[in-house]
Amino acid sequence: MEIEETNEPAPEASEESAAGSEAESVVAIEASAEAEANPKATEDPAAATEPPKTAPKVRRRAAKTPTTKTTQKREQPKKAPARAKKAAERKPIVRVPKPERQRAKAKERRGVVVSSSMDKTIVVRVETVRPHPVYKKVLRRSTKLHAHDPANQANVGDIVRVVETRPLSKTKTWRLAEIVEAAK
Repeated sequence: MEIEETNEPAPEASEESAAGSEAESVVAIEASAEAEANPKATEDPAAATEPPKTAPKVRRRAAKTPTTKTTQKREQPKKAPARAKKAAERKPIVRVPKPERQRAKAKERRGVVVSSSMDKTIVVRVETVRPHPVYKKVLRRSTKLHAHDPANQANVGDIVRVVETRPLSKTKTWRLAEIVEAAK
């Protein structure tokens, strides 16, 4: 059996009851509309308290705007101003003399003067004699060193002692220490 809802008041009712029945019928219509939209609400009373489920929100990325240095620059935290110490609290500056260190012993080589034609420079051939690491045969190797001779006293054929020094030119890092034996 279906019950029809009407908006008309009963013929015996007064105007007050007519207004009340009208309000009841509007509430009933709204409830039926909700029931049609959400059928589970009428079946389960606990489901009526839950909010209706909606589709998950899709987040859209904001359009990229061109960045400038001014937008990228972050503000640096301001530092508190350093307080100056009072003159009475400061310690006086005391210079401590550097301790004297012994210089490392300079390398020395003995060799024969090959050339002395340059001004204040001689070329010295230094021979090294050592055995081969595997075959033990004695090997003679020689290197040429450019040495500083400020007085131009060394001649070709002299046996001299040269000492390592600071670079005096592109190739000169040695200086003449003494002439051991003059040429005959």
